[in-house]
Amino acid sequence: MSADHIVYSPPPSAISWSAVLAGAAVAVASSLLLSLAAAGVGFDTGLPGIVTSGSLKVFAPELGAGAVLIQVLSAALGGYVAGRTRTIWTGLHDDESHFRDTAHGLIVWAVATLAGVLLATLVLAPYAQGLAAASAAAPPPTPAEAQRAASIASQASLFIAVGMLLGAFVSAVAARIGGLRHEEMHARPRV
Repeated sequence: MSADHIVYSPPPSAISWSAVLAGAAVAVASSLLLSLAAAGVGFDTGLPGIVTSGSLKVFAPELGAGAVLIQVLSAALGGYVAGRTRTIWTGLHDDESHFRDTAHGLIVWAVATLAGVLLATLVLAPYAQGLAAASAAAPPPTPAEAQRAASIASQASLFIAVGMLLGAFVSAVAARIGGLRHEEMHARPRV
């Protein structure tokens, strides 16, 4: 064969972006669905519910735990979808396949987190000026109310951070489980 007839074929990408985006979309949508379901049964697990003045009286660790559960479940579902829908990798060592699947899950979590923040920003931005004006018109909090608000903000931050860490881990593990199932399905002889 001459050099004119050699066709260069780039190696397949290590990241299946279509699977990552599908997993991230599932994670964001399931998070929204679970948040709405929680609100439907009386829990206010969203950020607006945590930072309103009324929440200073009703915030409890149970609400924070509910928010963590929503993050973990939606991250698991998104990671699993990414693992199941990823590109078939042939000729890879099991360790590399394990790494790629867990990386897919972590990337799903990151994309879903950024999409959620962007979505929240777009939804809440029109209300920012009104909220600022309302808080400026409100009477200043007493020292006890200010301390309570600081405590709730600390608790909310802790719950959000724990939820994010657990969500990242669970998404990576779920992507590997989905990837193993994907490999299992393609390894079977077809009937």
